[in-house]
Amino acid sequence: MKKPREKLYFSLALLSLLSALFFLPLAGKIPVSFSQYFNALRAWVLSKPDPSGILDILIEIRFPRVVASILAGMALAAAGTAYQAIFCNPMVSPDLLGASAGAAFGAALAIVMSLSITGLQLMSFLFGLLAVALAYFIASRADRGQKTALILILSGMVVSSIANAAMSLIKYTADTNTQLPEITFWLMGNIAPVNKSDIGFMLPPVLLGIIVVFLFRWQINVMSFGEEEAATLGVNTKLVRILVISAATLMTSATVSVCGQIGWLGLIVPHLSRMLVGADIRKTLPMSLLLGGTFLALTDTFSRTVPEAEIPIGILTAFAGAPFFIFLLLKGKKGWN
Repeated sequence: MKKPREKLYFSLALLSLLSALFFLPLAGKIPVSFSQYFNALRAWVLSKPDPSGILDILIEIRFPRVVASILAGMALAAAGTAYQAIFCNPMVSPDLLGASAGAAFGAALAIVMSLSITGLQLMSFLFGLLAVALAYFIASRADRGQKTALILILSGMVVSSIANAAMSLIKYTADTNTQLPEITFWLMGNIAPVNKSDIGFMLPPVLLGIIVVFLFRWQINVMSFGEEEAATLGVNTKLVRILVISAATLMTSATVSVCGQIGWLGLIVPHLSRMLVGADIRKTLPMSLLLGGTFLALTDTFSRTVPEAEIPIGILTAFAGAPFFIFLLLKGKKGWN
């Protein structure tokens, strides 16, 4: 009875993601009818000009934005799923070890230095990686073979605190007319400026991270029962932890560097996936990828379509995520194990 239900959930999740990819580019301040949409796509396939200008709107603006939101949602959901499994803690999220805080500091520093958008993305990405590397270095020095996961979490909290303090200092010294508003707006999360080159920047690390987590899904499954049990089954827990943390950091840093900070998604989606298909990461991971991509694409479409002025996507994910997490706390106990 359970397997047919799981197949139904997977089918619906896949259909939702494909529908989002295909139909969400229709939505926007400039309405696009189905006939215009298909005529523009036909012109693109046949390499013919589109005098209506709809093809330019689709190819240059809406398709990149939808694809970027799907990639970002998948990346954060996959990172959250992997972290919650290897740390045996349903409360952790992709920013656990300081990747988001480090990437945000790198972006703020790049804005103050007046770097180009490419420089901002590179600075943000690199500082996200450096933050997690620092957290792991501190944990490795402090660890004496006991409670490695706890020490890692505490090290991540320390690094995040330092990065946030440094970013506050940058905001305090930034130009209040130009730099400070840009930093504040960027920290809220925004997919509006994303173009095709941004997708090219984000795609390789996101795909690499997802592939690594997928290849080590069995080892991650075993580690979710505890490190001692995993070690007795022959799992090199230290190597798997390093690989999974590296993969999650790649995905999180790449996403933050392009889209800004997007909270809650990496915490909520893995919980919802476990409620639907169970705690086996071989099922939870693909479900999280599908749900994460669909959720963020729908949220971004809402942000650019319904309100008069576009709302930063980080605000919307917080508004949607917090009440849903309360619902999970109250009603979703069986999905936590």
